[in-house]
Amino acid sequence: MIQVTPEILIDENEIHFDFVRASGPGGQHVNKVATAVQLRWNARLSEAISAAVYTRLKRLAGKRLSAEGILVIQAGRFRSQERNRQDAVERLVRLIRKAAEKPKPRRKTRPTKASKEKTLAEKKHRGRIKEKRRPVIRMDE
Repeated sequence: MIQVTPEILIDENEIHFDFVRASGPGGQHVNKVATAVQLRWNARLSEAISAAVYTRLKRLAGKRLSAEGILVIQAGRFRSQERNRQDAVERLVRLIRKAAEKPKPRRKTRPTKASKEKTLAEKKHRGRIKEKRRPVIRMDE
């Protein structure tokens, strides 16, 4: 079991790892050994997270979450397969923790009387500046 938060525990059997060839450092070794990891976790069918957390996870994950609800995390930063595997799990945990945080509700605020008066004064000042740019019309002609 992977402990994400005190309430969220993910069964390790729900997570599938695929090992693929990685780009980046490693010389000839990188062309021979599959060290990069693709972590796949079906977030939609998982009982570990609630519907609200899944909704926030969908927004945070973006393209990494497929239409079927499968979250794919690619990790190929390190040269060893085991380190990339740990990195992928850490990134999954970070993403779920962020999705588990409840957003702070927005409270509507109204502008103060002073700020409204300041805005109107600035608009009047700007209008006077623009008025001075107009051509002068003489009445004696």
